[in-house]
Amino acid sequence: MRLLVLLAAIAMPVVAWLTNSGTFGPDNGTMSDRYPTLLVAAGYAFAIWGLIFLLDLAYAGWQLTGTRKSDDTLTRIAPWAAGGFALTTLWMPLFAMSQFWLCLLVIFGATFCLIRCAMILSHDRTPQEGQWMWAWLPLSLHAGWLSLAAFLNLAQVVVAYELASTTQQLPWSLAIFGLAALMLLMVNLRMRGNVDYVVAALWALAAVYVKQS
Repeated sequence: MRLLVLLAAIAMPVVAWLTNSGTFGPDNGTMSDRYPTLLVAAGYAFAIWGLIFLLDLAYAGWQLTGTRKSDDTLTRIAPWAAGGFALTTLWMPLFAMSQFWLCLLVIFGATFCLIRCAMILSHDRTPQEGQWMWAWLPLSLHAGWLSLAAFLNLAQVVVAYELASTTQQLPWSLAIFGLAALMLLMVNLRMRGNVDYVVAALWALAAVYVKQS
């Protein structure tokens, strides 16, 4: 399972590059512009993926070496981390191919997996040396970003399938924002306060504000 974590971590940036090169269809920016919502973030915000991918790769290598190989906590989160990374990878070509319902299931699945990782690490009473830097930080940032991205994806599904008004988006957009805020607060409370998780979410929210301004 630890090896699967590494392979999935490698797959994410590779598939991201292929997706943005048009291998599976239009790139993410083009697809997003086709279905504009009040929850879409400014383009610069997605640069955080570069940092997330880099930190996830560092985590995947770290958990395979030294005394970490026998650490119970890292063993517990390995299936969740592998699942979260794999689902993140799968989402990219699905979005390019306009498989929005599948995208929604996949991104919420990835979010759940990575939140689970962050929660387990948050309650670890005997953390490995360097665990904050090499495990908590990468997985918390990834979970925090997806926690907002999942709801942005939900808004695009609403627009793509015209599940609500596409000309008067404010009422249902505020409802989605409310659901996102509730989830963020509950998850952060369960993790006893996770700055890294919150920072990623705030980064996304700030980019939504910039875009809508």
